[in-house]
Amino acid sequence: MRDTTDFDAFYAASVRRVTGHVYAMTGSRADAEDLTQDAFAKAWQHWDRVSTHPDPEAWVRVVAFRAGVSAWRRAVGRARAHRRHGPPEQEPEASVDNVAIIAALRRIPAVQRQAIVLHHLVGQSLEEIAAETGVAVGTVKARLSRGRQALSPHLSDRGNDFGSDQREVPGHA
Repeated sequence: MRDTTDFDAFYAASVRRVTGHVYAMTGSRADAEDLTQDAFAKAWQHWDRVSTHPDPEAWVRVVAFRAGVSAWRRAVGRARAHRRHGPPEQEPEASVDNVAIIAALRRIPAVQRQAIVLHHLVGQSLEEIAAETGVAVGTVKARLSRGRQALSPHLSDRGNDFGSDQREVPGHA
C-alpha cells in the first residue's frame, strides 16, 4: 500500500495554485476544478513516477490542460457535425400505447423484459437472444413465456390505466 503522506502534502500545497492556472487556461472555474481533480487523481495513480518527476506540479498542470484541450476538441467536433448534418430529427411523441407498454415492461423482471424486447421489438430469433444473453434457448423460451404471462394483466383493459374507462385529459380532445 502506498504512503499517502507525501501525496497529501503535495496536493494541499499545490491544488489551489494548479486550479488557478487551469482556470486561466480554460476560462471556466467549474471546468478548471474538474480538470484539476482528474489530473490529481491520475497523479495519485502514478505517484511512484510523478513523485520523482522534476516538477510534479507541472506534470499535474500539463495533464489537466491536455484533458481540457481534448474536451474542447470533442466539443468543436460535435459543433462541426451539428452544422454539417443539422440537428437530430425530432422523434415523434410517444403514443399512449407505447407509454403503456413501457410502463408494463417496467413491472416485470429484467430478464423477462430483456427477452420480450429482444424478441418482439428488436425481432431477434430465440437463438440470437440465447447467444446475446448467454443462456440456453430453452431458458429464452421460458423467459418469453413467463414474461408474456406477467405482462398480460398490465396490458389488459382492466389491468392498466389506459382501458375503456379513460378520462379526458385537460387540453386534449
